[in-house]
Order: sequence, then structure tokens, then C-alpha cells
Amino acid sequence: MSGVATGVLTDFASIGGGASSDPEVCAAFAVDGVAPACVLRPSTPEQVAEMLHFAAARGLAVIPCGNGTKIGLGAPPRRYAAALCLRDLARTTYYEPDDLVISVEPGMTFGTLQHVLAERRLWLPLDPAGGERATIGGILASNSAGPLRLRYGGPRDMVLGMKIATTEGKIVKTGGRVVKNVAGYDLAKLLIGSYGTLGVIVEATFKLYPRVAARTTWAIEVESFAAAREFRRGLLVSPLRPLRAVLLNAAARAWIESGGSEGAGNSRFTIWIEAGVSERLTARYESEMSALSVRVNASLKQVESSEAGEVWNRIADFGNGIGNRHPDALILRSALAIAAAEEFLERAEQEGRAGGFELAGVAQLGVGVVEIGLTSAPNPESRIPSSAIIEKVRRLTADLGGSLIVTGCPADLKSRIDVWGPSGDDLAAMRKLKEAWDPKFTLAPGRMIA
Repeated sequence: MSGVATGVLTDFASIGGGASSDPEVCAAFAVDGVAPACVLRPSTPEQVAEMLHFAAARGLAVIPCGNGTKIGLGAPPRRYAAALCLRDLARTTYYEPDDLVISVEPGMTFGTLQHVLAERRLWLPLDPAGGERATIGGILASNSAGPLRLRYGGPRDMVLGMKIATTEGKIVKTGGRVVKNVAGYDLAKLLIGSYGTLGVIVEATFKLYPRVAARTTWAIEVESFAAAREFRRGLLVSPLRPLRAVLLNAAARAWIESGGSEGAGNSRFTIWIEAGVSERLTARYESEMSALSVRVNASLKQVESSEAGEVWNRIADFGNGIGNRHPDALILRSALAIAAAEEFLERAEQEGRAGGFELAGVAQLGVGVVEIGLTSAPNPESRIPSSAIIEKVRRLTADLGGSLIVTGCPADLKSRIDVWGPSGDDLAAMRKLKEAWDPKFTLAPGRMIA
């Protein structure tokens, strides 16, 4: 749809909030190079529902969005008439810190939420892509979680209830505001990770956690993937319970530990581990890890808290960091068995090198998630097409029993590849869900699998 009729835009505006067809405003909400014909700015959940109903009745495709930290995830939209910007829905609607429960609207940023919680020494233990700029709605819609998943799980483990606006103009409630509540929880799980294709989350209720009193980070330098594997095995069977742990290959280490600059760096890999332990227990923790390090001929050092915080932020936002520096980069994410992470990273690095690419990789140890960034090697004469290297790494992932999605790549390439990969046995069920929730395919048509 190249434009929106003046009458349609006026009708949207009459609902409340705001509506604009200004080309500069619309360009800021482009998805894979496609700008919407208008941008809608609802300020209440009811306005969201009414706008969705209006759009569905007129066959207008809508993509929900916030600060855009995850707007590139998914396949290119088949249709895109209106961006539904949720930034004005950023209120706290319920907060009982003594009960460890809070309800917030989707436009609230993650940084704002953590600031509110910090006043009562609470937090939501997530480290999503986009960091503090990410909105709550975007985090939930993409099920975004970083290495803290090792200790705390992901968004699905923290949501108690939701309010969801549908294309029928209704607001559906699921779950509740008590930690032990389970009614409707499966419905919340359904919406988390649906990429805005089923309904629009207009409120989410979270269970909260006491903020960790003290946090310490160690960097363990290892010489090979085999040594990294042995260290991970020892760590996971030890009495240690870290908050998060990752393995950086040499290229990722050069990128992350140097603050985003690049270079050959050290040829070794590093394992970064963060623990939530008091000063009294830090020495014991370090003693256990020193023993593990000696066993695999690795070196161990404790990292200053200021440096550690910056590194963990770059690790959590690894894909965006690489993509912002290299617009032509390929950002891929694999989900594998925990035991396959090091082998996948080693073999993917070999595939990348053979294909003329440099591969930076971050493996979330104990979780089985590996994120890699592929950029052109210094001598690209042997470089194979980007679509070919994606398929090679996807086959490698499948050989190891995992799955791979493309989370970032140039728009012209994305239109020629399948970012999601082969669909599983649940494709028919997914289609039925889409037809039941969004029968006119109003929400982000074409962005999810099939």
C-alpha cells in the first residue's frame, strides 16, 4: 500500500492518540527497507484495540513496534500499511514490591523498569538484546534473553499475566497478579515469542527477584575449543551456580573485550563467568574455578566491576553491535544441545574461514544458544555467496540436532532466503493459531514461519 487515504488517516486520528503520514516520520519505522504509509501512536490499551479492529476491517497490515531494537527480526513483511508505535504506553499500572509483583505497559523501556525496581533493591533478571533501550513489549514479543537465562530462565518464566489487544477490538486478559497464579499462563507463553503476529501485548505482569547483593566476574583464558568444553563440563557438575557464563571465540573476544574495536587480538578464547556471591564467598568461588582452570591449562583473572559491566552489556547486545558496525554482516543464532555448543562454534568457524568470512561467536554455556556474526575476511577472493554460507551453517546446526535462524542480514538478501529455516511438525498448529487470532492477517503478515 503506497499511501493511506485522508479519510482513513482521519478515522485513525479520531480514535485518539496520534496518526501521521509524514514521510520522514514513516521512514523511521521502516522494516527491511519498507516504510509504512502511516504511523499510529495510541496512548491507551483501548486505543490499541480499536486501531487494530479498524485496520482489520479495512485490510490494512499493521506491525507493532517500540524503540526498534528488534524490528529487523523476522522475514520481510508481505504488506505494511501502518506502524503501531507503543512508546506512549509506558506506565506502571500496578506495583507491590513486598509481593514481588509489577505490571507495566509495553512501551516502558527496560532501563526505566530496572531503575524503578532498584529503589527497592529488586530487579528483573534479564539481559535482552537492545539493553536499556529495549521496550518491554519488544522483549516479550521476541522472547529476548541473554546469558542470564542460565540462572533465571527467560521471559516466559517471569510473566504472571498479560493483557492483549486483538484485531477484533477486544482486550484479552490472561493470568493474574499473584506469584502462585497459573490460570491462563499458557496463553501468555503463546504470545511471548510470537513477534507481534497474534496480538499486541498492552500490559505485562512480572514476578520480581531480590537484587543480587554482590556480583563478581572472572575471565578464563583457554587455548582451544576442547579446553573450553572440558571447563564447561567441570563447571556444570561443580557446586558452583553462576548467574551467567559465555564462551567467546578469538574474533568475538577482539570485538567485545576491546570495547567494539576490531583487530587480530589474542588468538585464544575466553570464558566469562559472573557469580552472585558475597565477598566472604568470593574467595571460595575463585578457588573452585582455579582448580577447574588448572585442569585444562587455562588462566583465571578477576575482572573489575566497571569493566565487567560494559563487557556483559556488549555480550548481551552482540548481534546489534556487529550489525551496526557492519551493515552487510550476517547475524545467526543457533539453538542446540548444551553439549554441542563448542563443537558447533569450532566447526562454524572452519566453514566461515573456508567460505571467505570471519566468524565471531558467543556461546551461552549451559544454555545451548550460540550467536555468530559473519563478516568479510580481509582477503575475500574465496568468499562464497552469503546465502551459501548461511545454508552451510544451517546444515551444520541440523547435523548437531539444533536449529538456526537469521536474526540480521541486508534487506536484499533477506528477501531471497528463509530466515527461519525448515518448519517443524507444529506448522499446521501454528497456522491454525494465526487464523484464530488474526483471521484477516492484519498483524505483521509474512514475518513469521510460512
